[in-house]
Amino acid sequence: MRRAIIGAGNVGSSLAEAAAKAGHNVTLSAAHPAHAVEVAGKAGATPAASNAEAVEGADVLVLAVPHAAVAEVAGELGSALAGKVVVDVTNPLDAAYTDLVTEGVSAAEVLQREITGSSVVKAFNTVFAARYANPTENGSPLDAFLAGDDAAAKATVADLASSIGFRPIDAGGLRMARSLEELALLNITLNARNGWPWQSAWKLAGPTQAG
Repeated sequence: MRRAIIGAGNVGSSLAEAAAKAGHNVTLSAAHPAHAVEVAGKAGATPAASNAEAVEGADVLVLAVPHAAVAEVAGELGSALAGKVVVDVTNPLDAAYTDLVTEGVSAAEVLQREITGSSVVKAFNTVFAARYANPTENGSPLDAFLAGDDAAAKATVADLASSIGFRPIDAGGLRMARSLEELALLNITLNARNGWPWQSAWKLAGPTQAG
């Protein structure tokens, strides 16, 4: 199955490389086609000349663009997104990276309202891009929290996360994306305030199976 990644910045390029290394057929697009060619070549992915070309034939689409560009990209792709699983890895940060621009709703919920024919899953947003290539800590896989209203879509994204090396955790419906976006903000704030090396990640400890 094909995975399309829109965006070739730190997040998009790192996720493309990790997915390609795990054996996925990855197509990558960027704002500038030449940049997509360069990044795809390094990641082991296939470059696309446009977002529409990247999405064609893909079953999973990862939005790895800045949050401010999400609505524009979704509008551009329109009906091409119908029936696809759309993975929202963005975080709705303000210009100073000190708060979220959303209030009482997650960016993922807003996106789902805009693309009703697709299934949006919030995932990978709580982990820094630098950890995609090595999602383990002390020998244990890092957690990839997933939020979405479509169980089948979440299962598809969970398989992707697991293949890369994460431990997928179903966080519930898309409403829980609000918590995941706040978790990402907290991780960013901790690193910025304390001068940490941007390698920290959330790990759920304790029993995670029914007794």
